Amino acid sequence: MAKTILIVDDSISLRKVVSIALTGAGYEVIEAGDGVEALARLDGLAGKKVHLIISDVNMPRMGGIEFVRKVKTNPAYKFTPVIMLTTEGQDDMKEQGRAAGAKAWIIKPFNPPQMLNAVTKLILP
Repeated sequence: MAKTILIVDDSISLRKVVSIALTGAGYEVIEAGDGVEALARLDGLAGKKVHLIISDVNMPRMGGIEFVRKVKTNPAYKFTPVIMLTTEGQDDMKEQGRAAGAKAWIIKPFNPPQMLNAVTKLILP
């Protein structure tokens, strides 16, 4: 059974690039345009497990750091690994991400093999 990954980014084109790379590697992908939509998607899954979340930091309505904080308060997603995929590279921003619960930080523009490598390391077989 394919592992499911949630991609959260306000850029439709970036979601498509990430989605193509992940589906090509055999993952199932769910997309959301911001943290509010992503939380609604997670709530509506009815027992389906998300194995990994990839989230941008800067998004409208709810940014990535706040989204990760909220996800980590849900017992179902407390241990779900999160990769932040963002243009933000400052150490204080990375620290906020780590404090919220992010396990990896990838700077855009990214190369798909690097991202897939991080995904493979974080998703348990």
